[in-house]
Amino acid sequence: MSADPAAVRCEGLVYAFGEHRAVDGIDLEVRPGEMFGLLGPNGAGKTTTIRILTTLLRVPQGVATVLGHDVAREEMTVKRLINRVSVDAAFFKKLSPMENLLFAARLYGIDAGRARTQAVAITERLGIAEKRLGRPIEQMSRGMQQKIAIARALLTSPSLLLLDEPTTGLDPRSKLDVQTFIEEIRDSHDASIVLTTHDLDEAERLSDEIVVLNDGRIVAQDTPDGLKRLVAERHGGAATMHNVFMTYTGRSLDEDVEEDESDD
Repeated sequence: MSADPAAVRCEGLVYAFGEHRAVDGIDLEVRPGEMFGLLGPNGAGKTTTIRILTTLLRVPQGVATVLGHDVAREEMTVKRLINRVSVDAAFFKKLSPMENLLFAARLYGIDAGRARTQAVAITERLGIAEKRLGRPIEQMSRGMQQKIAIARALLTSPSLLLLDEPTTGLDPRSKLDVQTFIEEIRDSHDASIVLTTHDLDEAERLSDEIVVLNDGRIVAQDTPDGLKRLVAERHGGAATMHNVFMTYTGRSLDEDVEEDESDD
């Protein structure tokens, strides 16, 4: 392990699907304890970057590290330090939330009794009563399932939490519950968080720093206020995240979210 203090560091990161460079020379750093937002249109490289950091994709060019550990050469160490919540969380649908949570805890070597206590505490903070943890997951709404996915990720106390579109498709109440809980995690845990989202208000509310990606490259980076100020001063538009997105990607969010994101 290096003495690198960064929670995440990417240098010259490149990943291609055939002739298409989904990630094209990305350099970025996430500081310990930081909430780091990744914005960009479909195909910009957000999810590809997340998959590299989770070791799901091998790094063909460049370097990516998590807390000083190389994601290519120290894959198992990195896996123990991270957890991920994706837009489509996978579960054993016939099992209950508690059974799914205890199974995940077992994979990480967490004592069942301790895991059960933590699972109840985490899900209660997400607005899920303990009595609901015994029903099959397939009987729960998508919003409830996404909350269970977040609880599962937190159960392992990750040093780096990767949230890939965690509130996409949720009803307003569930989205607010999840956003509030993410804020609690940021304020009360040592974990660093990387967030991808199509919700510009969510990005502005939750992120300490935001990178805007377009065509696999970083086209802007600053705090939410810094990005809004920059757009207003240089381009004369209103100081909004919508204008930030339009200015640096050339697209409106409305047209973007209608597309399939499978190639991202």
